[in-house]
Amino acid sequence: MEHRLLDYFLAVAEELHFTKAADRLGITQPTLSHQIRLLEQEVGTPLFHRSGKKIHLTQPGTILLEHTRRILHELEQAKLEIGQIAGLQRGRLRIGCSGNHLLTDALISFHRQYPGIELNVVELATEETRDGLLGNRLDLGVVFLPLEDEQLINLPLYDEELVLVVSRSHPFSDFTAVKLEQLAEIPLVLFQPKFFVRQMIDTACHAVGLSLKPVMELSTMESQMQMVQQDVGGTVLPASYAGMLDSPGVSVIPLAEPAPRKKVGLVYRKHTFMDPSLQAFIEHLASSRIPAR
Repeated sequence: MEHRLLDYFLAVAEELHFTKAADRLGITQPTLSHQIRLLEQEVGTPLFHRSGKKIHLTQPGTILLEHTRRILHELEQAKLEIGQIAGLQRGRLRIGCSGNHLLTDALISFHRQYPGIELNVVELATEETRDGLLGNRLDLGVVFLPLEDEQLINLPLYDEELVLVVSRSHPFSDFTAVKLEQLAEIPLVLFQPKFFVRQMIDTACHAVGLSLKPVMELSTMESQMQMVQQDVGGTVLPASYAGMLDSPGVSVIPLAEPAPRKKVGLVYRKHTFMDPSLQAFIEHLASSRIPAR
């Protein structure tokens, strides 16, 4: 079986769309369809259910997907180990992060220490980072823990708390702390439900019998801050991000106990070959174990 066919199969299995997969691979859709048919002939069974433009993995396709990811991961690890023997060093790390603010100070200090290593940091939801690690599109993740998966290793770094951010003209702006129940009294601009920060605040509120109904749901902390500054509503953000704000027009207020709190940590695949770049970055973050402020 050709390695190329597995690359094509993986793209279609992840996109579940031939045209999108072809664009991702840089080939035409008819060429990709032909290659998938060749693979299906080789394994002796259909790998996808086709219904119009919609496709789904068959049971054999699901099995092959699991093994394909494992095979491609092992090939990548072999290349790294061979490169290490030859005295080579990988100069690029792909990192998924639940907010770039979690890494700001660490990125600066690591770059100064290792200027030859390229860091490609992508801001993703926690589950997107998990999928990127398992799909070999990421080398490392910095996320809210736990991220439970038998194929991943979790390394805690520090505790993250959530805080309320409001404009200076807001009635709560001079409060020393805000109870969870008080959040229901004001308009809120929050993350969309898929983001872990939103899940943290929702879980904490549900524990005290409260269900928040935000006036707006957004996908970035920057957009939420713009709404706060325009007095659209308050927002709930990680303390590590709020501590970096340089805006005299807003107030950052702690949440009263029991305040939502979660571990932030590193995640990476088990049995990953620790080339010097990856090992150095992990050790750099683990040695600090403090959030960016």
